[in-house]
Amino acid sequence: MRKILPVLLAVACSGAYAQSNVQIYGRLNVGLESLQNDGARVSRLSNNRSVLGFNGSEDLGGGTRIIFQIEGTLSPDTGAGSPAARDTRLGIQGQAGTLFAGNWVTPYNGATSGLDPYYPTTAGYMSIMGNGAGATVNNTSDTASFDRRQQNSVHYWTPVWNGLQLRVAQGLSEERPAGGAKPSLTSAALIYEQGPWYATAAYERHHAYQGAGLNDSAAKLGAGYRFGDTRVALVAEKLRYETAAGTLERNDTYVSVTHQVGRGAFKLGIGHAGDGSGSAPAGTTIGHARKGDDTGATHITAGYDYNLSKRSTVYAYYSYLNNERNGVADFAINSLGAEPGATLKGLVLGLRHNF
Repeated sequence: MRKILPVLLAVACSGAYAQSNVQIYGRLNVGLESLQNDGARVSRLSNNRSVLGFNGSEDLGGGTRIIFQIEGTLSPDTGAGSPAARDTRLGIQGQAGTLFAGNWVTPYNGATSGLDPYYPTTAGYMSIMGNGAGATVNNTSDTASFDRRQQNSVHYWTPVWNGLQLRVAQGLSEERPAGGAKPSLTSAALIYEQGPWYATAAYERHHAYQGAGLNDSAAKLGAGYRFGDTRVALVAEKLRYETAAGTLERNDTYVSVTHQVGRGAFKLGIGHAGDGSGSAPAGTTIGHARKGDDTGATHITAGYDYNLSKRSTVYAYYSYLNNERNGVADFAINSLGAEPGATLKGLVLGLRHNF
């Protein structure tokens, strides 16, 4: 009996866990940074969105399954964290596509983030593209950024057909700010990925973020092509905000080149934000977008990654973010608090481990 009992327990336990397949995964990513903010020196250890997550599925038969994920934040530099502050969802997947709800990156955000070799670090393209980064936000906690993870959102992804997929999401109107507005979000991206090609067209609309009856929008095109050990990518974006005093518009572009050499990779990213235009008065500012002459910015980052193993990478880069005279762009994560016309620059040495 003593010999049989452990066997029975093992069988019972295996049966209990066989209903769901669960995987544990994570990323630890820290950088030692030596930066300057208009000459003022800053030395710090920064967390580049380290994560701990659990995902899995349960087979319902007939090609249908329940899918789930819980992903939280980790801060190796301070020890802080939250268990479900990143991509967290519950949904169903089958031949008709994938439907899920939770706290998840919008289709607009996810459509081009993979074209930035520095996403998500201090040097990420969110300093220019999308007008900042909303790591986890709702319809009122961040009313500027189009690079966002949206709380209380419902998503549908079609099946992939010849490399083509449509992703749509709706951020539900749960928040009620003063003034009677009922803000909500709609996001969509058409993605093509096959062979060496990646291409996307994406659109996002923010309803009543700046007030009742006022709508903001962003549209972008992105493409990437890999030939041999080199990949080049280009993204072009147009932002448009409606305010009670008029519109604020801005055009952004981003280009990146990555070249693999053995276990290492050379990476270059260049982003440029044009001057803010539209009918709003000069000086109107939403996030890091500002109306007027000389309100643009350019962000250039060059660096090198070396793979110590399949999961561990050491990296170094130099980043240079130059605002024009009235520009207010800043690093999107690990920001420095840039004043108008500020130049941010510096060196970063980092270590990343995936598990």
